[in-house]
Amino acid sequence: MVSKRLPLRIAVVGVLGSLTVALAGTAMAATPAAHTTSLAVAAHSTKATKAGITAKPSVSSVGAWQLFRVTGRTTGLKEGSKVTLQQKQHGNWVSLPASAPVTRSGSYSLGVKLGIKGKNDLRIVSGSTASPVFNVTVR
Repeated sequence: MVSKRLPLRIAVVGVLGSLTVALAGTAMAATPAAHTTSLAVAAHSTKATKAGITAKPSVSSVGAWQLFRVTGRTTGLKEGSKVTLQQKQHGNWVSLPASAPVTRSGSYSLGVKLGIKGKNDLRIVSGSTASPVFNVTVR
């Protein structure tokens, strides 16, 4: 009885082996095209995402050297990227010693103390990306 089924088993294994090789060959042939397409889509979406920063101070007016917070969100910046506060002084943007890392969700929060009395033009920067200018008046 074993001898009658042996040729059948060999035939079935041979057919299954051929199908496996044929399917694997088809999958291998299809993989590079799918991979190339996904890389093209990923490259396109990376270029389409323009970096941006928002900024909102916790107060609009503050006493000299009084602590306040600036919070905001970023788009197109990697987690851990550093954002820095800049102040306009005599027509030039000057980086202040106030910086914070961007979180996984793209947000940041930093503490600020200003000493120059009057209306201060401020912005948040990271590399060549800058937030819109916002104002805090120091009394």
